[in-house]
Amino acid sequence: MSDSRLGEAAHFSFARHETFAPRFGWLHKAYTQVKDDPSAFLADDAPVLFGVGKNMVNAMRYWSRAFKLTREHYPTSGARSKHSFPTWEARWLLDDDGADPYLEENGSLWLLHWWLVSSRPGAKCWAPTWYTSFHLAPFSRFTVADMTQVVTRHVNFSYKEGPVEASIVRDIDCLTKMYARSAPEKAGSPGSYEDLLACPFRDLDLLTFVGTRGKPEWQFTSGHRTTLPARVLAYACLDYAAKFSRQANSISVARLANEPGSPGRAFRVGENEIVMALQKVAADHPQLNLTEAVGQRSLAFAADPFALAWEVLDEQYDFVTRCPSFPTREEWAAKFPRLAEAEQKELTANTANIADTAEPLFEETA
Repeated sequence: MSDSRLGEAAHFSFARHETFAPRFGWLHKAYTQVKDDPSAFLADDAPVLFGVGKNMVNAMRYWSRAFKLTREHYPTSGARSKHSFPTWEARWLLDDDGADPYLEENGSLWLLHWWLVSSRPGAKCWAPTWYTSFHLAPFSRFTVADMTQVVTRHVNFSYKEGPVEASIVRDIDCLTKMYARSAPEKAGSPGSYEDLLACPFRDLDLLTFVGTRGKPEWQFTSGHRTTLPARVLAYACLDYAAKFSRQANSISVARLANEPGSPGRAFRVGENEIVMALQKVAADHPQLNLTEAVGQRSLAFAADPFALAWEVLDEQYDFVTRCPSFPTREEWAAKFPRLAEAEQKELTANTANIADTAEPLFEETA
């Protein structure tokens, strides 16, 4: 039986990180450069501008796109190379007067993780291996071979063409490096501190090494997330609900916890933790309400859930959007008109055969 969920949720994009997991400081540095020059990643002196090697420049470009902090589009008709345009979300989070430009709060890392593995029309996931691992894999403990088999199966169902298996293996290796601390190290040791500096997402403790040197295995953790702010979890729930409706409506907590693509699967949290977060947030937001009927709990929202999601998230960061100089989405779109064109292209793309499948991510400069 065919299963096209991956193709509906994610672009065809494999092993474009150059084997590098996102490192501390990369996203802010990338935003700072492309805000002033959308062609910065293509510049001959890009390694100097970004302060990293050429392969790392490519990785920074990929991760900026994968975290939905940039969109890529040709700057003019007939141009050969795509430029990277910073999204309004990047402006909100990473600008010097943004919510958390240096990602000092764990809530920001949880937010970025959600942006990485979430998908909605016009903002699909750019990391299909990550999406499959968190949302579609039928197990919590796995080897590289286990996960490779699952990703390969979903790729074959979802796309007309598939990557070589080595690309999927590189993705899975990068995923484990991104979220799991190095196996031999103990918490608090110099090695574990270097791990955190190399990739801050390990601090989320979403993945743990459970194997041996001879048989490496990993396991997704679950349970209460002490570092996940209630408002960030509520934001993700409302953002997910907005995928299905932009009007006043409701969505069951069971769906929020268990559906592929949901916050429950992305954050590995259950219904009770989602309920606790939503109750806490709803107490200060009269347009949100938790209801129960026939034993089923639901989140009801009295307005557009996307707008409510941002209201809740902005509150977590002391209302960044209320600063006098902060641009509206419309003002930001006017500054970078190619953002809207990139979104429209994505909305009209064939979900079964993404237009970028055969298109290289890193073109030569014109």
